[in-house]
Amino acid sequence: MPSTPDSTTALSPPRPARAGGPTSRPWWPWLVTVLRVGLGAVALAAGAAKVGDLDASVWAVRAYDLLPVPLAEVVGTVLPFAEILAGLLLVTGLFTRWAAGAFALMLAGFAVGIVSAWARGLAIDCGCFGGGGEVDPSATTYLTDLLRDGALFLAAVLVAWRPRSRLSLDGALAPVALAPERSTDVPD
Repeated sequence: MPSTPDSTTALSPPRPARAGGPTSRPWWPWLVTVLRVGLGAVALAAGAAKVGDLDASVWAVRAYDLLPVPLAEVVGTVLPFAEILAGLLLVTGLFTRWAAGAFALMLAGFAVGIVSAWARGLAIDCGCFGGGGEVDPSATTYLTDLLRDGALFLAAVLVAWRPRSRLSLDGALAPVALAPERSTDVPD
């Protein structure tokens, strides 16, 4: 593939930011840092709230009545650990794009489940931060849950789109990964 001035490969150094683009602003990496760490904290809190009671997590997933029982049990068991992993990766800034993308997909799945429950007239707690299951119809908070998940989804998409941030392991490791190999040969 011929190289053009605007093309990069996985091992080429990042190209300079375009004038006026979001990454040319000095505050942009700090904004992404705040979003990244905030998303990571939310994912960690959600996963930690569920991991202590996996039976309740499974019950919360089953309450949506969207998945066959065996699959709901797998999702309810794995979900807290996936949230904790995404949270740790986001807080540390390691594999940021992938972690933010995975968390965005989780949030989209949560939104689909909430909309489905609301449309079918189910009266359940979302189980987003533990708990879940049937509740009194007056205790449902679908709109609030959707607005929260929508805002988090937009933040996660933004971080996945432009993951460059401060105080991240990605940033600390990138110079090493992009540095040219040094010869260990000693001249004669």
